Parts: sequence; structure tokens; C-alpha cells
Amino acid sequence: MAMQVEIRDKKLCIEIDLEEPTPSSSGKTLVVASTRGNTVTTAKVDGKPIIIGLNAYIKP
Repeated sequence: MAMQVEIRDKKLCIEIDLEEPTPSSSGKTLVVASTRGNTVTTAKVDGKPIIIGLNAYIKP
């Protein structure tokens, strides 16, 4: 999973690679992009790194 994060015009911009749809742990959805938990990024607010936990999914 490759993710790029930056702050532009007071907006948090996240770009993440899409992957082949894979069943979620519950099996109710198909995951198409995920950080697989919380990820520390290089983007900062008040000198502190932003942490992102992201899941993007579709319903079968």
C-alpha cells in the first residue's frame, strides 16, 4: 500500500493506491484501499505528525 499525504490550502489531501477488492474480516464488504491500521504520516499540524487510519470499501 502506497499512500501520499500533504496539506494544501488548509485541506488534508490523501492519495492511496487502489487494490483488487478483497473480503473484509467480517466478509460483509470488499476492501479496495486500506492503511491496515493507523499510519503515521509526514504531514504535520502544530509540528506533530498526522496519523491516518483509512478503509475504502464497496458492497458486493
